[in-house]
Amino acid sequence: MGAMNALISASDLAGELTGERPPVLLDVRWQLSTATANGEPFDGRTEYLAGHIPGAVFVDLDRELASAPGERGRHPLPDLGVFGAAMRRAGVSAGRPVVVYDGGLGWGAARAWWLLRWTGHPDVRVLDGGLPAWEGPLETSEPSPPEGDFQPVPAASGLLDADGAAALARSGVLLDARAGERYRGEVEPIDRVGGHIPGAVSAPTTENVGPDGRFRPAEELAARFKELGVAADTPVGVYCGSGVSGAHEVLALAVAGIPAALYVGSWSEWSSDPSRPVATGPDPQ
Repeated sequence: MGAMNALISASDLAGELTGERPPVLLDVRWQLSTATANGEPFDGRTEYLAGHIPGAVFVDLDRELASAPGERGRHPLPDLGVFGAAMRRAGVSAGRPVVVYDGGLGWGAARAWWLLRWTGHPDVRVLDGGLPAWEGPLETSEPSPPEGDFQPVPAASGLLDADGAAALARSGVLLDARAGERYRGEVEPIDRVGGHIPGAVSAPTTENVGPDGRFRPAEELAARFKELGVAADTPVGVYCGSGVSGAHEVLALAVAGIPAALYVGSWSEWSSDPSRPVATGPDPQ
C-alpha cells in the first residue's frame, strides 16, 4: 500500500464527505499519558463530545482496539469479536472507504488504520495532521450510523510475535519506534526495564512527521528509511512500547511504499520476560 491511499488531506476529506460515496469516519483520540496539561485525566470520549468532525464515531483504543494489558503487553491485539462489533457499530462495511483521525499525534489513528488493514479492510486512510488540520465545522452530537457489515479476517502476514521480531532483527531490519533515550536504556518510564531488542535499529516515529504533525513527503521518508538500512527487498518490522506508535511507523513506511510487519506486543511484552535478552546503548548489537 503506497502513499496514494494511506493518507488523506483535510481538504480532500471535506470534499469526499459531501460527495456521492462519503467515507465512514472514526475518531480515535487517545494519548499515552492519562493526564492533560491542566492535570485532569485525559478522556478521548470527553474530547470527542466537545467537538468532532461531523458524522465521526468515537472508537476507544484501550477497549476496542486492544485487549486488557497483561503478559502479551500493554495493548495486545483486541479480541476480534469485540473489534468487529465495534467497527460494525461505527458503520464500517467492507465496500465503503474508512477515514480515521485523532487529536493530531497520529498514533491512535494509525493503530485503527493498521488493525483494519491487517484484518482485511481494503480502503482505510488516516487524516494527515489529525483534527488540528481540519478547518471545517465541528459537531457535538453523536451520530447513529446504520450497522456495518465488516467481518475482520486476520492476514497471514504483517504481524510479528516476540520470536519473529528477534529473528527479523537478524535477517532483515527491525525498527524501534520509541524515543532514542528509551531505546538506549537511559530512561524507562513505563516498562520493567529499559533498552531494546538486540539487533533492532533506533528509528523514533516522531521523526516521520514535520512540526505541524503531518507526514513528511514520501521521498523524504523513503530516504530516511534507506539510511536506516531498509532497501527495496529488505524484510522490515517495527515495534514500540505497546504497538501504538509502532503502527504509526508502519504507516510512515506505507507512505514511502515499503510494506512492514508490526510486533504488537512490542517492548512491553518483550521486557516482561526476564529470560529475553536486552541490549542498551546507541548501537543495535
